[in-house]
Amino acid sequence: MDISTLTICDAAAELRKKTFSSVELTQAVLDAINKKDADLNAYLSVDAEGALLQAEAADAARSAGRDGDLLGIPVAVKDLINVAGQPCTCASKQLVGYVSPYDATVSAKLRQAGVVFAGRTNMDEFAMGSSTENSAFKVTRNPHDLTRVPGGSSGGSAAAVAGGEAIAALGTDTGGSIRQPASFCGCVGLKPSYGRVSRYGVTAFASSLDQVGPMTKTVEDAAVLLQALAGRDAHDGTTPDVPVPDYRAALRGGLKGMKIGLPKEYYIGGADHEVMACVRKAVDACAAAGAEIVEVSLPHTEYAIAVYYIVATAEASANLARFDGVRYGHRTANPGSVFDLYAKSRAEGLGTEVKRRIILGTYVLSSGYYDAYYGRAQKVRTLIRKDFAEAFKTCDALLTPVAPTAAYRIGEACDDPLKMYLGDIFTVPANLAGLCGISVPCGQTAAGLPVGMQLLGPAFGEGSILRAAYAYEQGVRA
Repeated sequence: MDISTLTICDAAAELRKKTFSSVELTQAVLDAINKKDADLNAYLSVDAEGALLQAEAADAARSAGRDGDLLGIPVAVKDLINVAGQPCTCASKQLVGYVSPYDATVSAKLRQAGVVFAGRTNMDEFAMGSSTENSAFKVTRNPHDLTRVPGGSSGGSAAAVAGGEAIAALGTDTGGSIRQPASFCGCVGLKPSYGRVSRYGVTAFASSLDQVGPMTKTVEDAAVLLQALAGRDAHDGTTPDVPVPDYRAALRGGLKGMKIGLPKEYYIGGADHEVMACVRKAVDACAAAGAEIVEVSLPHTEYAIAVYYIVATAEASANLARFDGVRYGHRTANPGSVFDLYAKSRAEGLGTEVKRRIILGTYVLSSGYYDAYYGRAQKVRTLIRKDFAEAFKTCDALLTPVAPTAAYRIGEACDDPLKMYLGDIFTVPANLAGLCGISVPCGQTAAGLPVGMQLLGPAFGEGSILRAAYAYEQGVRA
């Protein structure tokens, strides 16, 4: 048995039985990284020494009577989430050499649960991209076909999980950056509702859209990780003081009696026919398992991409202003003036896609254009949110494709940013509305590329989508 390929739940069960130790499990994962990552490029850095020390501590705690589903489990972390003592480069030259002095709240929660931090996963620079080709350091490859992208921006996390280089991983989702790479790589990716998980210590891209979430091999594993991550945080004012349900218990209800909505705007022409065939087969499976399938409408869907790329870039422009070469990060050599320091430090340290989004965001916030672009986009965002609120009056969850295509070839979309942006059409609305969503594998193309289906739920309705996703997953495996 290759223990590096186990799920969280299976590994935890074997750790309890002392079939192997956390040190042995961690070493197996490190060996898998050493063996496979030259091809996958999922990791930017690996902390082998630190991981083994954490594993030793987890074994000692278990011997002393402590238990826990995450105790001694190696997890990979996307490289914009701070973990004390580890680099946090955001896959950018701007932050080369930066080592985090503190834990993000999600890192602190996982550390408290006994997680072993295996390493830092590759991503699109500052989370801006959908293919992990925008990393300043390397291009991550899809474990199912090394000529194809893993998706993005959490492509390194998805590739590590699907490629057997991590038991589970953390990603972030601003417009689909957990769900789309999960779909492309054939793993489970959960975007929690806005505010369900703290963003403290997570490098901000777009503060009203960002969320941290789990990327795992099964739905049950996603529930276990979400349980550890969710909850109110005094460091993040956007996390409301609402109860955190037992997500693992929520899995058991089955699909019978659930109403699953199909938004008609998501089932139109333009998406790849193999992708849509897999998704429609998943709809039929849900119906066969007892779900009631109803058609709903989200009439403002056509505006979602435009709204997203105004709101997200505007917020990115404000958030990335801090990377100016003054306090930390890249500083140009021998600047001639303060303006020179700012301009050259950022020109040298930031990549093309990040610059493109900063420029666009600064433009839509500029005098004379704010109301025409940003102000209007926020009004349409409200209409999109209202569309979902109306839809959830008649159903418990929505079932849609995750992306219009399966994983495309490396380099295929690099020269056409608009084509890449349009690939987010099925994922960005959930971020604009603050909803929860999960990507679950639902088939493969003829070329063997994974396809994911997306289940969307109302804000703080993670229990419903986990229930539906688990029931579907178990039905498929049966």
